[in-house]
Amino acid sequence: MSSPATARTDFFARHEGLLRAAAEAIATRGFHSAYPESPSKSVYGEEAPEAGERAFRDLLDRPFALPGHPGEAGAVGGEVSPYGPRLGVTYPRLDPREAVATAKAAGRAWRRTSPDTRAGVAAEILARLNAASFQMAHAVHHTTGQPFVMAFQAGGANAQDRGLEAVAYAWTAQRQAPAAATWAKPTRKGEPLTLEKTFTPVGRGVSLLIACNTFPTWNGYPGLFASLVTGNPVVVKPHPAAVLPLALSVRVARDVLAEAGFDPNTVLLAAEAPEDRVAAALATDPDVRIIDFTGSTGFGDWLEQNARQAAVHTEKAGLNTVVLDSTADYKGLLRNLAFSLSLYSGQMCTTPQNLYVPREGLATDQGVKTPEVFAADLADALGKLLGDPQRAAGTLGALTGEAVRERVDKARALGGTQFGGEPLTHPEYPEAVLRTPLVAVLDADRDAETYRTEWFGPISFVIATDSTARAVELLRETIAAHGALTASVYSTDEEVLEAAREAALDAGVHLAENFTGQVFVNQTAAFSDYHGSQANPAASATLSDWAFVTGRFAVLQSRRPAVATQEATGA
Repeated sequence: MSSPATARTDFFARHEGLLRAAAEAIATRGFHSAYPESPSKSVYGEEAPEAGERAFRDLLDRPFALPGHPGEAGAVGGEVSPYGPRLGVTYPRLDPREAVATAKAAGRAWRRTSPDTRAGVAAEILARLNAASFQMAHAVHHTTGQPFVMAFQAGGANAQDRGLEAVAYAWTAQRQAPAAATWAKPTRKGEPLTLEKTFTPVGRGVSLLIACNTFPTWNGYPGLFASLVTGNPVVVKPHPAAVLPLALSVRVARDVLAEAGFDPNTVLLAAEAPEDRVAAALATDPDVRIIDFTGSTGFGDWLEQNARQAAVHTEKAGLNTVVLDSTADYKGLLRNLAFSLSLYSGQMCTTPQNLYVPREGLATDQGVKTPEVFAADLADALGKLLGDPQRAAGTLGALTGEAVRERVDKARALGGTQFGGEPLTHPEYPEAVLRTPLVAVLDADRDAETYRTEWFGPISFVIATDSTARAVELLRETIAAHGALTASVYSTDEEVLEAAREAALDAGVHLAENFTGQVFVNQTAAFSDYHGSQANPAASATLSDWAFVTGRFAVLQSRRPAVATQEATGA
């Protein structure tokens, strides 16, 4: 008898080549991308940009359609674009206990199907999300404040690649055990002891995705797809300010699940008003067995300490660090760092914050640069990058909320030598709040309390240190204590580079060396770059690696004595 999935569309057959290529990519870790990141008509079709914008506009000022989705508790909504307008979209409100119970019930049939079937369904979801990339870009743009091109890339194609990467890990991990085996133990006399065994990958249970405001899809898709492919139903809890991108994702997932013959409630949306704060109630439900979280250190730590029944994967805050010793391309260094500090107004978990420069100066091809001179030169590079209003808007995007604006004001109140932190006017959206990146000069000995705290947003510190060796030691100390997602070093001295590598290994952070061109420390490439690590306090998960998927399922076996061939055939 065929399963419901094979009785309908065989999505695995449709996408098997895509899945095998992705599995090969995670093994080789070279360049691989399944979804084009250019928002070009020649790639996505002549009508795609206009159709995507129309599809986004059609969502505004009305209830979001989720056919068959439970939500008797009413409706919630209230998203306001960082560029000004209210979205006016409302979503079904779902009681936390109902959400978990409904997902658990729906997930039973999903758990019983094969990893191939689940991977095929996930690949079809991603294909449909890719087809809707322009609509998604507008949704990400107007909920996160990302510039539109960045929203298309990070919120669309790059997020889809990260999702497929997680699918490849989850699918491959479950295929390590054979579906069946014959076990025969020789005996001294007579026939061997023989058992027939079957091995079935089974999900842990209900998975909870707690998403962030700034990168709801890029950070959200890995956990969503890793859990789905390993046989777990998923409750998606978006940030109240950025529900729409994940609501669109949930709708696509539910449509594909239904077409494949599964209960669409295998994926649920748990939207909330800002005052609801349902994440803690969801996270501590005994039936929630997996949690993926991106957000603040405070709540991430709380989840790790209190959601003890679940496998908890967190990405939190940290002190991203740059050690500046020497360079043979000072202009390239400045351009690279200026863009890294400016991209999305520093509202990235990978933006550099602490830039260590020896007091005697950074050796460059243009002479020695003291911390104060380097800070002034960096400010000048920022001015050149952001001097044109259109280019500034396309790089900075908009600040996400009041907390970031207040943080910039607090940093300006620190005093001392500072550059930037000034307001700009967006040429298309006058209500948007933009700030140039603020660069403040600090002293490693005097200002430790300041730079050992995370300042999320367009705020960075040039910190004078006694020596490069002390800067390397500070990298090791501060990241080991407070965490980081990125670290960088600039040096023409191989001994310094080796010391930085050792410090990064001790601190448990990924390292970028001498980035002066068009690759930036903020960016990580799916299938090749690891994002986050379990080796420092900024994260308890890596996107993506084997540890990210293997704790989401168990391989259960059944055993029975083998029936002799003659008995089995009735001979």
